[in-house]
Amino acid sequence: MADSSTETLGTTRSLLVDSSVYDSRMAELSRDHVFLGLSAEDAKDVLPHIETRVVLVGDTGNSDELLQAVKDINMPCVKTDDVREFGDGENAEFETVFVLADFKSPDYSYLYKNDNRIVGPPVVLHCAQRKEPLMFSSRPIFSTTMMNLTLCFTGFRRKEEVVHLVNLVHHMGGTIRKDFSSKVTHLIANSTHGEKYRLAVCMGTPILTPGWIYQAWERRHEVHFNAGDEHFRTEFKVSPFQDCVLSFLGFSEEEKKSMEEMTLKYGGRYLEVGDENCTHMVVEENSIKDLPVLPSKKLCVVKQEWFWGSIQMDARAEESMYFYEKPESPVMKKTVSLLSLNTPNSNRKRRRLKDALAQLAKESEISPLPPRKRPSAEHSLSMGSLLDISNTPETCRAMSENSKPSKGSASTSLKQSARWQVSKELYQTESNYVDILATVLQLFKHPLEKEGQVGGPILAQEEIKTIFGSIPDIYEVHTSIKADLEDLVMDWSENRSVGDIILKYSKDLVKAYPPFVNFFEMSKETIVRCEKQKPRFHAFLKINQTKPECGRQTLVELLIRPVQRLPSVALLLNDIKKHTSDDNPDKVTLEKAIESLKEVMTHINEDKRKTEGQKQIFDVVYEVDGCPANLLSSHRSLVHRVETIALGDKPCDRGEHVTLFLFNDCLEIARKRHKVISTFRSPVGQTRPPAQLKHITLMPLSQIRRVLDLQETDDCHNAFALVVHPPTEQDNLLFSFQLVAEDTVKSTWLKTLCRHVANTICKADAEDLIQCTHPDSVQVNTKDMDSTLSRASRVIKKTSKKVTRAFSFSKTPRRVIQRAFVASSTPDDRSPAVAPEARGRLRGSSTLSAVHSPSMVNLPSLFERKYHTFSRSTTHLI
Repeated sequence: MADSSTETLGTTRSLLVDSSVYDSRMAELSRDHVFLGLSAEDAKDVLPHIETRVVLVGDTGNSDELLQAVKDINMPCVKTDDVREFGDGENAEFETVFVLADFKSPDYSYLYKNDNRIVGPPVVLHCAQRKEPLMFSSRPIFSTTMMNLTLCFTGFRRKEEVVHLVNLVHHMGGTIRKDFSSKVTHLIANSTHGEKYRLAVCMGTPILTPGWIYQAWERRHEVHFNAGDEHFRTEFKVSPFQDCVLSFLGFSEEEKKSMEEMTLKYGGRYLEVGDENCTHMVVEENSIKDLPVLPSKKLCVVKQEWFWGSIQMDARAEESMYFYEKPESPVMKKTVSLLSLNTPNSNRKRRRLKDALAQLAKESEISPLPPRKRPSAEHSLSMGSLLDISNTPETCRAMSENSKPSKGSASTSLKQSARWQVSKELYQTESNYVDILATVLQLFKHPLEKEGQVGGPILAQEEIKTIFGSIPDIYEVHTSIKADLEDLVMDWSENRSVGDIILKYSKDLVKAYPPFVNFFEMSKETIVRCEKQKPRFHAFLKINQTKPECGRQTLVELLIRPVQRLPSVALLLNDIKKHTSDDNPDKVTLEKAIESLKEVMTHINEDKRKTEGQKQIFDVVYEVDGCPANLLSSHRSLVHRVETIALGDKPCDRGEHVTLFLFNDCLEIARKRHKVISTFRSPVGQTRPPAQLKHITLMPLSQIRRVLDLQETDDCHNAFALVVHPPTEQDNLLFSFQLVAEDTVKSTWLKTLCRHVANTICKADAEDLIQCTHPDSVQVNTKDMDSTLSRASRVIKKTSKKVTRAFSFSKTPRRVIQRAFVASSTPDDRSPAVAPEARGRLRGSSTLSAVHSPSMVNLPSLFERKYHTFSRSTTHLI
């Protein structure tokens, strides 16, 4: 090299400094470019200055663009075809920089061996465009494609390949580090194993294939191109399942096919379970209890969360965090031993059945009080006292506060009122609802908003706002309502007001609910669209929706809860009002609270209501004789209908054909009519077929404590039972049925029922409500249902009821009522005996009854009673 001033440090080669830059090799020893411990300004004074000249070798001297660039950086320029006349390093007047177009030519080899400074044409053009002096580099540098990038390598076995890649990186201005640290900007990985890979995943460092370096070198002549561009490097990301061969166990065919497609998309392969070439077995841990094959040492058996987590992070997750472990044998629930059916003492059988139902109800009972420590043995209650729900709030509070003395020794436990029971239920459902909202926020919204996500943001902020809307506001309001209800339940008295709590937050409810409910369809569409278009969001949902807090529900199913909540609260308030005495001031307050909720619901767009469901409700009303008017509700919809046979004495006689209408918040139970005569002709001349069913009861789903899936035996087939606890009853009731329709799958029907029960009581996991039990434990069987003796027994019971009604002194003269109703419903020209005013009233009422309109929700109670009970009971035989 040119003989000029030099500085030597140990075995480090001589470093030359021109008027503008310092040796970049020494700069590599410090990220801050400190040269020999001196600042840049001090180094200028200490190190001598020499003049730099540019030598254009070969074809580079014919480029007008390159000549102009050298002129722009104000450096002397020399053209040559023979580098040996300049490259012997003996010229002490100049620091020579050679510009070569080919780094594989003999000229390059000669200059490199003689330690000359070598740059490519893109470097000169880059400096000229930025109006900067020619950069100094101790290594040959062809372009600035990887300037300011620091790379680290992992997973390579062939040293020659690594050396070649390192040279290319240096030629493009990049630097290399042997050990991975926070200063590394990109990791070049040939596999998804190793500590460097794990550190890069944790730190969010881009992990790329060697193809990124090769492709960047192909674009080395582009002056403005930088290899760190995110759009360019995206196609070179290391796939999460690179070098992975997956198999899937326990998934449905549809799920398995989807996961296999995702495996191929993310760089992996898949084989069938048991193939020795598999590296991973992905297990659906909720459905698999035992592995079909003994896994080999090289096979990783992982939960499905590993699969979806890898896709969400866009990097292979650490297997040790997701290893599948064989679950322990499930602990069988303690069952109540009952006497066999041949026990002669029927009282003992009934008593034991009562205990069994109480235990089943207890397992699904939701404590109305906040969690607390287990009470001591001396304060613990007996099984019976818990199961018959005869403890007052005062006794419950006394149990939780063991150290707190009783207010008076003379205080006694008061029997719970129906009003307190429903108020407790309101608190229970409110507490569950708040927990579900918290789950939505903590499992979904907050992680999506978190900064510094591995792999970058999963969703844009606009999409997150569209999906979750005003959920935080709704959560805040209901958290306050829950706190007030908790205080009310814990310190209960009949004079305390439930309605005041709702009125207190009515304005907040008006602000929070309409923005979410009105745009719920848009929220749902955004979730569906993003899940299809963004695999990382799909994986994010898969991971979180399988967590216990979600109760195996999707995000859409969780977000529909606010849409259903206000109608559910209104129904419970109506129930509380029904059990509130007229002299209680809360009666008026409850009416105001219900009206305030209706005001909130009026702000919800009419097109959000389920018009098809409304039509189905009207069909049920006309099909069921004596159907209650309050079945009609603008927020109620028919979910399912099943045909059954009653197996017990409740809610109707054994052997009766019973139809169950499942609505989103209640269950209408109706039996088949024994005889039907004539048809109903309304005053406006419309004729409809007679009602085929007779109303038995309309039961809120919140009264169902447990759904029993009765095991198949020789004496019991396709049967199920409901453990029910009405607020006016102290004991649990058992409603047992046998499904008769061949197209009704019992498991599907029970899951649907439990899902809507869970929605009503705001409980996340619906399947906790189902319990599989032996029919003998609840004394249910389907034996001899169609035998001659069984049919004769039912006929005797019906005849007995008819005789009882015939000799009853309170019997209503049916024929008289029939004649009166027919006379009053005759058209105007055929009923001269009726006054015009009366005819007008009758015609108006009849017209209302014939028109299928949701406005019937607000019918006056007098008309509801007359229309739905009087008219039907007098036109059909009972």
